[in-house]
Amino acid sequence: MFDGYDSCSEDTSSSSSSEESEEEAAPLPSSLPIIKNNGQVYTYPDGKSGMATCEMCGMVGVRDAFYSKTKRFCSVSCSRSYSSNSKKASILARLQVTGKPPTKKAKVLQKQPLVAKLAAYAQYQATLQNQAKTKSAAVSTEGFNWGNYINSNSFIAAPVTCFKHAPMGTCWGDISENVRVEVPNTDCSLPTKVFWIAGIVKLAGYNALLRYEGFENDSGLDFWYSICGSDIHPVGWCAASGKPLVPPRTIQHKYTNWKAFLVKRLTGAKTLPPDFSQKVSESMQYPFKPCMRVEVVDKRHLCRTRVAVVESVIGGRLRLVYEESEDRTDDFWCHMHSPLIHHIGWSRSIGHRFKRSDITKKQDGHFDTPPHLFAKVKEVDQSGEWFKEGMKLEAIDPLNLSTICVATIRKVLADGFLMIGIDGSEAADGSDWFCYHATSPSIFPVGFCEINMIELTPPRGYTKLPFKWFDYLRETGSIAAPVKLFNKDVPNHGFRVGMKLEAVDLMEPRLICVATVTRIIHRLLRIHFDGWEEEYDQWVDCESPDLYPVGWCQLTGYQLQPPASQSSRESQSGSSKQKKKTKSQQYKGHKKMTTLQLKEELIDGEDYSFLQGASDQESNGSANFYIKQEP
Repeated sequence: MFDGYDSCSEDTSSSSSSEESEEEAAPLPSSLPIIKNNGQVYTYPDGKSGMATCEMCGMVGVRDAFYSKTKRFCSVSCSRSYSSNSKKASILARLQVTGKPPTKKAKVLQKQPLVAKLAAYAQYQATLQNQAKTKSAAVSTEGFNWGNYINSNSFIAAPVTCFKHAPMGTCWGDISENVRVEVPNTDCSLPTKVFWIAGIVKLAGYNALLRYEGFENDSGLDFWYSICGSDIHPVGWCAASGKPLVPPRTIQHKYTNWKAFLVKRLTGAKTLPPDFSQKVSESMQYPFKPCMRVEVVDKRHLCRTRVAVVESVIGGRLRLVYEESEDRTDDFWCHMHSPLIHHIGWSRSIGHRFKRSDITKKQDGHFDTPPHLFAKVKEVDQSGEWFKEGMKLEAIDPLNLSTICVATIRKVLADGFLMIGIDGSEAADGSDWFCYHATSPSIFPVGFCEINMIELTPPRGYTKLPFKWFDYLRETGSIAAPVKLFNKDVPNHGFRVGMKLEAVDLMEPRLICVATVTRIIHRLLRIHFDGWEEEYDQWVDCESPDLYPVGWCQLTGYQLQPPASQSSRESQSGSSKQKKKTKSQQYKGHKKMTTLQLKEELIDGEDYSFLQGASDQESNGSANFYIKQEP
């Protein structure tokens, strides 16, 4: 047991009972703190070292870390308890010598010698361990475990740096394999929490597969732990906090000089920044608070917005309750950076439809959210060539996110916002039009799906299949929206096909599910919900605030929906799955799909040659994946 880590000079060697690995740790990013060599290590003049046994509680630990000059006790409390018991024994002896009858308390002390106390204590610890094992088994069978899921299938998770809106997304730094940390030692039967040093073997989002120092290539006791958890610390934290470092019981006799072993293993290695926990805490502070009022899309009529009140905030996700909901059950979930929420007065300022509330005045405690808290949209110049009503384009259907459909601009609003309708599925009153900004990554120029080998959903009832844009534009007397008006920026997002993450089911936005990236088209990601059919997949932008790293739900306390097994899908056919289908039917259902052939088309006499996009792989930089050739 150590009171933290003491480093020593490079010529310090460790004495071990087994051959120590001489492999050097892989070089780690320089931005993380380096565990330095400061030449401070304490040794006894008589050369004594190794393990010792506490005379009070019987705990076995490293002799160097024991208390008192003779190193008889593992802690100050044990030393004081032993001294207190000795005094009581002395008093009892004096009482017996004087012939006075012993008190009731003295009789109890006589009946419970130190050996008996230790035996009772050992039995108590065994009971605690059995309870812990039972509890652990219950968690592993009843709950979803990301670590087991990733290990058993050799999955790879998207790194935290892919999610700029998530906690630590912009300040994750260079945390990677081989970084050392101090974590609780679970391979121990002590009554108090003790720590030991572990190295990161593998990262999966916020979670890390850790291995205690001293196990070398033995993965038998590897365990998953959240890097952002409250019990994980940089090396040196125990020394600064006065916490004991105790080697795992499985290997406690492997080395006779644990301090020298740690010095040799850790000098020059990397650890977490000293303010890491503070950064985690700061990144989980959110400006939105309960009782704030916002304008949010009306989930029953997408063409308009309504006033809603923030009911709760979890990890930056807002549960909004529509202001007119008397029982507060009419709610809507979204992230605070969602393009679906706006400040009070936004709808009027751009000419968007708005449902006025029947409530004549604000309820007590409710107040308007400051406008600066909302996500900013890119400014656009509408004075020159711009979108016009009736222009055709391709757009993700917000009522069926697995499809990209033939769409039409129905109304041009202020500040670059557009009202868009899905051809062949529009309501007569336009109640299913939806608002996208001109820079939205969810709208595309004519031919985007064809050039990127994506199935395009034609208008409902359109019989001339396969669908061809040239014929459709001529038949409808329409023109395509100019290619140059669309957003072509592609960030270096870092996603790869096959990466795991946690994603919102946007058809049921209160649910966050285990998901996989199955396709990447520039900045567009195809998200598959593990265990469900492909018809429930969703097209999502790489910077969507509805995507989260592995471990986000655990970190924030949000409930994660595990993958659906075949049996559970069948059993849920009348519940959750049926609910999804019911909702889809409400939204006009799935459209029939057709695959188009990649070719050049002449549209309105102009030659549009498209540069084919990078399909199913990451694209970096500002890719011009659709190019209009000037005559």
